[in-house]
Amino acid sequence: MTEPGDSLSLEMVTAALRADSADVEIYARVLTESLGASLPPGCVTVDRDRSMSDRMHGRPGKVTKVTVRLGERLMTLGVQRGAPVAEICSEVRGVVLSRQPVQLGQWADELARALVAHAEQNAVAAQALRKLVAGS
Repeated sequence: MTEPGDSLSLEMVTAALRADSADVEIYARVLTESLGASLPPGCVTVDRDRSMSDRMHGRPGKVTKVTVRLGERLMTLGVQRGAPVAEICSEVRGVVLSRQPVQLGQWADELARALVAHAEQNAVAAQALRKLVAGS
């Protein structure tokens, strides 16, 4: 992210995240494919609900929750009664100290801030964010 003209802005990352924010399935794909492989193991977790049919046909099942862990921030996006439910938590050594339900837009903003901060410290994460912003 230190190359001239090649930096990521918070606004660009937020816009890229908000573009797919209406569907938890799409968020799961974006976070696992675009960022999950580039972030340290355990940063992105996807919970799925697999029906018997999914198991029999080798399908991964329907995404029920996406969790992103960056530092002491734990951000979850799930589905409850068909509607997206977003939450931002503060976690220290595996213990959740605070839990705050937020609107989806605020969740995307916080996720973008955390990703940009992480990318400033990690070149691989910076490259993943560039791919996310570019839409590839």
